[in-house]
This record gives sequence, structure tokens and C-alpha cells, in this order.
Amino acid sequence: MDEPVERVDEQDRVLAVVERAEAIRRGWLHRVAATVCRDERGRVLVHRRPEDRSRFPGHHDVMFGGAVNVGESYEQAAERELAEELGVRVPVRLLFTFLCRGAIGPYWLGVHEAVITGEVTPAAEEVAWHGWLTEPELAEAVRQWRFVPDGQEAFARYRAHV
Repeated sequence: MDEPVERVDEQDRVLAVVERAEAIRRGWLHRVAATVCRDERGRVLVHRRPEDRSRFPGHHDVMFGGAVNVGESYEQAAERELAEELGVRVPVRLLFTFLCRGAIGPYWLGVHEAVITGEVTPAAEEVAWHGWLTEPELAEAVRQWRFVPDGQEAFARYRAHV
């Protein structure tokens, strides 16, 4: 299998192991973990996706994450994705999950928060640009830049939660 994921039902219970591409193509539910990263001053880490990405090229996002691997928890996936994408190993805190009817298809999304106190070294294939923004700066950026729609929905839920 290219990228195996667990196909889940409407209650987030595992049904089978399938390829992620097939889950997306068929609209099957699977799991994704995403994290809002803050620094000790409360700023939010924002990034722009590279132009060569298949999904949302050149769009900005406040979420870092990806598919949950087979047998992995949401938290384990979130921590793995931060290590892969930002080069940091930090604990994450799962805040909530929700059934996201995303722009590329439906999936269960586990939304996490992490506080990063050191430097990040983003993977160039994942992050074209990154910066720490205050909430007012982020609000202005959302009005001016293209953002990943699913990330914006998750961030709105995150802000309501915290």
C-alpha cells in the first residue's frame, strides 16, 4: 500500500485499512491530525505551502499535520508530523476531534495545540515560508492571503474551544 490509513465510520471506529488516495477518491472517512503551534508569547505559527503541492499549492495555513498512520493515535500522529514538518519534538495536547467535511473530502480531524519554545527548521518540501503572527496580524493575513479552507474551519473551532 502506498499510504495506508484506517478507514473509519461516522463514530470514528476503525472499519478497514485502505490506501489514503483511495479513501479520498471514494469519500471514505479516515483520520487526520493537525496542530496549532504557539510560542511562549502566544503567537501562532503560520506557513505557506509550496507551489508544487498537489493540495492547496501556495496557500497559507495555521495547521501542521497529516494523515494518522495505521495503529497510531491522533496525538502520536500530531507529534510525528511536527517532527517531520518542523523538525521539532514537542508534546501536543489533543483538544477535540470533529468530522470535517473538507474541501478534498470528509475525514475525522484531531485538533491539537503545542507550544514551541525553540527554533523550527521546516522541511522545504512541506513549508515554503513560515512566521509567527499575533492574533491581529493573523486576522489581517486571513483577509489578504489565500488560506487552506479546512485549516480555517479547524482554527475557528480551536479559537471557540480555547
